[in-house]
Amino acid sequence: MALKDFILKYAPVFAQNIGISLYNTYLYKQRHRGRYKAYREYYRRFETAGADEVAREARKRQAEFLQAATQASPWYAPQRGKPLEEFPILEKAQLLAHMDAIRSIEEKDGIVSLTGGTTGASMKVIYAHEDMQERFALKDHFRARYGYRLGKKVAWFSGKSLVRPQDLASGNVSRDDYINKIRFFSTFHISQQNFDAYWRAFCDFKPEYIVGFPSSVYDLCTMALERKLTYEGSVKAFFPTAETVLPKYREIIGQVLGCQVVDQYAASEGAPFILQCPQGSLHIHPLTGVFEVVDENMRPAQEGEILVTAFTTHGTPLIRYRIGDRIKLAPPSFQCACGSCFPVVEHIDGRTSDFIWSPENGKVNLGNISNCTKDVDGIVCFQVTQKQPDTVSIAVVANDQFTAAQQRQFLDAMALRLGKSVAVHLALVDEIPREPSGKFRIVKNLLAPESMRPAAMRGS
Repeated sequence: MALKDFILKYAPVFAQNIGISLYNTYLYKQRHRGRYKAYREYYRRFETAGADEVAREARKRQAEFLQAATQASPWYAPQRGKPLEEFPILEKAQLLAHMDAIRSIEEKDGIVSLTGGTTGASMKVIYAHEDMQERFALKDHFRARYGYRLGKKVAWFSGKSLVRPQDLASGNVSRDDYINKIRFFSTFHISQQNFDAYWRAFCDFKPEYIVGFPSSVYDLCTMALERKLTYEGSVKAFFPTAETVLPKYREIIGQVLGCQVVDQYAASEGAPFILQCPQGSLHIHPLTGVFEVVDENMRPAQEGEILVTAFTTHGTPLIRYRIGDRIKLAPPSFQCACGSCFPVVEHIDGRTSDFIWSPENGKVNLGNISNCTKDVDGIVCFQVTQKQPDTVSIAVVANDQFTAAQQRQFLDAMALRLGKSVAVHLALVDEIPREPSGKFRIVKNLLAPESMRPAAMRGS
């Protein structure tokens, strides 16, 4: 058993909090060194630049990135000197199978990032240190527009496995980073049964900002409304991750917490950024990469699937990468009231709000389901289908690396999220069909609404 796993399983909560505080501080120092400050100034300067200056800089960054990728990555070497549109499309299956040829650096020389993958394939990419510094410089610049800076109190709702059964029994549903003032909430156990513990921990902490899964925060706020509870603190902004922000999320979260929901898009593999401005528009940031919107025949379109080329992926170059998400562009004539010349996206239709219902844990959202593939080898993609409250079926497209041991690890991760009362049936398949819209769904919840009510409330 690894030291981290031993600590999370057996150490007392205060010891875990100290470890989390120290480890987070180490990560922040790693991300904020080097060229971080230079990139903060870079993005601040171009925030108000004119369209011509931005276009010139974007062309320059694209040329430099393609040249660097074709020189350092064996996979892209044959494309040297070609324009972007002549590069082949990079599929997720290729990224999984040919990582050694695509990456340009060794793991020891970069930063390994593991993602759950919302289309069902776990991604391991390697960032160059400078790329990571640039990405965090832009994130921090973006959030600073809403008053955030490191050290402000943040409630974080993400897919990390944090609490144990004995913690739930004692009402402990979170862990604390004492140094950076962050409270990490488990999103696996937000349910009617555990609501009081979550609401008490949230209200006692009084965060100024929230980061994490919007569906989890929405569920917490919905339960608070049912109980006619009001939040006495002041949340300035909620920065959602991993899922599409639905109108009902904005309405209920705003109603209960009184905060603005500020959206962003930047997949963990290293996609370019789409960021919401104070006027509410979603802007593509052209200095972070290229979004090609294509139809089902891979031809340019106003609405459709996106191929991404990210300028901050030198360690694992992503060029015309078929990430699996869809967007709709605003008309070229649209001018945002914020004054930015950056292109506007009408909506992002990528990270769905689908969930699996657990009789024990309530809604288990897409982010938590997709995180089951972290540290699991061999899964190309998977899909979870639920037709009964106590049963799910999982179809998996896998390669030879998905051994019996990897299957057990995957199923153990799924059981942790769904609880002991849900039976899991796994089947290896050759292909999982996409939806008629062309979109791949990792989760298909086919339950009737009545099936997702607590047993004591059914028939009432």
